[in-house]
Amino acid sequence: MASQILLINLRATAQFCKTAKSLQRTWAPLISAQQRCAIHVDNPPSIPSLTTSYAHGISAHALLSKTVDQCLKASVERYPDREALVFVQDGIRKTFAQFYQEVEQAAAGLLAVGLKKGDRLGIWGPNIYEWVLMQFATAKAGIILVSVNPAYQLMEVEFALRKVQCNAIVCPTHFKTQNYCDMLRQLCPEMDAASPGGIKSSKLPDLRTVIVIDSQQPGTFHLKDVMQAGTSQHHQQLQDLQKKLTFDDPINIQFTSGTTGRPKGATLSHHNIVNNAYFIGMRVGYDWRKNVRVCLPVPMYHCFGSVGGGMVMALHGITLVYPSSGYDGHANLVAIQKEKCTFVYGTPTMFVDMLGQRDLAQFDLSTVEGGIMAGSPCPPEVILKAINVMGIKEMLIGYGTTENSPVTFCGFPVDSMERKTQTIGCITHHIEAKIVDPTTGLIVPLGTQGELMIRGYCVMLEYWQDEEKTRECITKERWYKTGDIASLDKYGYCKIEGRIKDLIIRGGENIYPAEIEQYLHTHPKVQEAQVVGVKDERMGEEVCACIKLNVDQECTADEIKAYCKGKIAHYKVPRYVLFVQGYPLTVTGKIQKNRLREQAEKQLGL
Repeated sequence: MASQILLINLRATAQFCKTAKSLQRTWAPLISAQQRCAIHVDNPPSIPSLTTSYAHGISAHALLSKTVDQCLKASVERYPDREALVFVQDGIRKTFAQFYQEVEQAAAGLLAVGLKKGDRLGIWGPNIYEWVLMQFATAKAGIILVSVNPAYQLMEVEFALRKVQCNAIVCPTHFKTQNYCDMLRQLCPEMDAASPGGIKSSKLPDLRTVIVIDSQQPGTFHLKDVMQAGTSQHHQQLQDLQKKLTFDDPINIQFTSGTTGRPKGATLSHHNIVNNAYFIGMRVGYDWRKNVRVCLPVPMYHCFGSVGGGMVMALHGITLVYPSSGYDGHANLVAIQKEKCTFVYGTPTMFVDMLGQRDLAQFDLSTVEGGIMAGSPCPPEVILKAINVMGIKEMLIGYGTTENSPVTFCGFPVDSMERKTQTIGCITHHIEAKIVDPTTGLIVPLGTQGELMIRGYCVMLEYWQDEEKTRECITKERWYKTGDIASLDKYGYCKIEGRIKDLIIRGGENIYPAEIEQYLHTHPKVQEAQVVGVKDERMGEEVCACIKLNVDQECTADEIKAYCKGKIAHYKVPRYVLFVQGYPLTVTGKIQKNRLREQAEKQLGL
C-alpha cells in the first residue's frame, strides 16, 4: 500500500518536481504488476451511481488522436521481436518488425499499381495472413478497406462492390467451394482481355484492379508482384502521405450482416476503430498483462475479428493466433494448447462447438486466463460451461454493433458470476448510453425495459453514401438506435432483453425470445436453443423453439414443454418444439433468425 501511495504522489507532483522522473525510475520496478493494475485500470463500479437509465463511461485515459498506422508503428518500436501473428494451419509466423516491413512494402505496392488515398479496396477471403496485411497496408496508404463477406455469392458480391464503388479487390483464387476468380470473371468478362489495373467493366464500372493472392490470372496482378512493385519514389510518396492522413478519415467499410434487408456499408474512421481497440484492451487488462496470446477463430471480415483482433494487436502489442482459415472448433483447441494461448475469442456458437468436442478433456487449456464471448446473445449456461469446463475464469461478455466500431458494453475480469452471466457488462470508456421508450423517445426509469441508444466517438460516420438509411438509425443529436431492448441497473450494468424486430406478439402479449432461450439453456439435455415467432391464424404469432440437443441425448417436445410449465409465463411456453442439427448462420456466426423462422414454418406446414 505504501508503494502505491508513493507512486501516486510522484505523479501528482511531477509538474513541480524536476527530480520526479528519476525517482519514478528508482521506485517503479519495486511495484508489482498487480498494484500497477489497481492504479491504472478503471475498476468496476462498486457504489450505485445512476438515478436514471443514462450512463456515461468515464475514464482517466484520454481518447487517442492517432491513425491506424501510427498505432501499429508505436507497437513495432516497442516490441520489434515479439510475435504479432501466428497462422497455425499455414505455418506463418511474423514478428512485429517483420510484419511492419511487409505492410510498408504492400502499401507502396498499392500506390505503384495506381491506387490512391480515398480509393476503396475490397478484401474477399477467409482468415489468411494476407487479410491482415491488407488491413494495415491500406490504412497506411489512406485507402479505404472494404470487408467483403467471404461467403458472398455472385449477386451479393456484385451488390457490395457496386454499393461502395470498389476500385480494387484482393482475393485468393478459391477457398473450399468458393471460386472467387471465377465469380469475378462472370461479373467482369472484360477482365480476361484487360491489362492488369486496366479493367473496364459494365457491371462494375469503378473496378480497375484485381489482385490475386495465390496465382497469376489474366487481367490481374499477383500479390507477390504488387509487393515488389514499390520503388523508392513510391516509398517517399507513402511517407509524404502520412502528413495528409487525419484520424477522422474513413478507413474501413464493414457490411452489416444483411440478415434482414440488403447489407449496408457502415463507414468507420481511424478514430472509431483506434479508440475502440484501445479501450477494449484496457478493459480486458492488455495494458498490464504480459505475453498475451489470443486464439482468434472469429472471421476477420467481422468487426470482432478486425477491430477486436487486428486493431487490438496494433494498439497493445498482443500476439494473435489464428487456428485455421475456415472455422474449425477442434482446430481452436489444438491452437490453444500448441501456442499456449492466454485468451480465446468466439461467438456463443463457437464456444458451444468447442465445448461439444468429444476429446475436449484431452486438451491442456491451463494457459488460458480469460476470453471474450460476443457477436450474438450469450446464454448464461454457455458462459458457465466455458468458465467451469474450459477453465476460462476471466470470461468477459462483449456487446456492440458494427455501426459502433463495435464494442460499447463489456464486463470486467473481476465481475461476479451473476454479472458475467446475466448482463453484458458496463458501458466502456468515453461512450454514452441511454434506455428510452421506443414510442416517446424519453429516458425510462432504472430497471425498465426500452430501446438502447449509444452516442460517442464509436458511432460510425455513415452508411456509405446512404443518407436515408443513416438518418433512420442516427438521430440529429448523434444517438445511434441499436434496435435492442435493454435495461440498466443502478451500477450501470446492462441487460439485453431482446431485439425490437425479433419481438413475438402473441395475442397482444409482447414476448422477447432471448428470455425463453435463456431458460431453455438450463435444461440438461439442451446444447443450444433459438426461439422464433411463427404464423398463427388465431394468435397472430406462436412461440416456436428450435433446439439442438447435447451429443447422444434424446428428448421429446412434450418433455420440453413440461420443463417450461410453471417456470415461465404460460404464454411464453413454446407451442411448437423442433429438434435441429444446426442453425442457418451468417459468416460471422450469427443466427439468421429470419431464415430459421422460414424453415420452421415450412417444416410445420404453416
